[in-house]
Amino acid sequence: MPCDLILVLDAPSVRPLVPVLKRLAGTVRWAKVGLELFTAEGPDSVREVAGLGFEVFLDLKLHDIPNTVAKAVESASRLPIRMLTVHASGGSEMLRAAVEAQRRTAPGLLLLGVTVLTSLGPGDLGELGVAGPPEGQVLRLARLAAGAGLRGLVCSPLELTQLRSQLPADFQIVTPGIRLPDGERHDQKRVMTPGEAARAGASYIVVGRPILGAGDPVAAAQAVLADMERGI
Repeated sequence: MPCDLILVLDAPSVRPLVPVLKRLAGTVRWAKVGLELFTAEGPDSVREVAGLGFEVFLDLKLHDIPNTVAKAVESASRLPIRMLTVHASGGSEMLRAAVEAQRRTAPGLLLLGVTVLTSLGPGDLGELGVAGPPEGQVLRLARLAAGAGLRGLVCSPLELTQLRSQLPADFQIVTPGIRLPDGERHDQKRVMTPGEAARAGASYIVVGRPILGAGDPVAAAQAVLADMERGI
């Protein structure tokens, strides 16, 4: 199964990243704009990244009442984006409203349901009143999202094998929590290497600091892609 790399732009501004993004544009196809960057610079950040030649994954993890999320999906779909996230824990009514808005305004946009954040372990879920391991909650939310009409999910790589056995073959799965074998975990608890995630069935893997924080970002990106290729 093909697997692609998404570069995380965890920064308060696009401008300092422009030189390295120009260098990476021939190596990395996708870039993720998340809450930090979008909150700081808004829709212009998406337009600027897209203008540099990247396919944009807008990771806002929308989670609100159904009508508000639907309106937010409509607004986001007017931007040059290819993927957008909503929280699967918002419930089936919210997810259906998001899917209806996406199909109406941007049929080509891939709407992704976020399951359990990779920073959460069993103890964290227990604090929220969720019993059992993260894998069980991920599967429950994955089924909820698929039943509401979503065609993709975000989950830790540790849940890939389980989800691939439960979901349609064409379901798109995006996995953060990716670290090189000798890299630091930072705030991620449930992680895999790029090759392991690709072999387990990831459609996209999300990598940020191991590339942008490297002395040679292009070489770091090439190392991630090479590890993915070995895994496949």
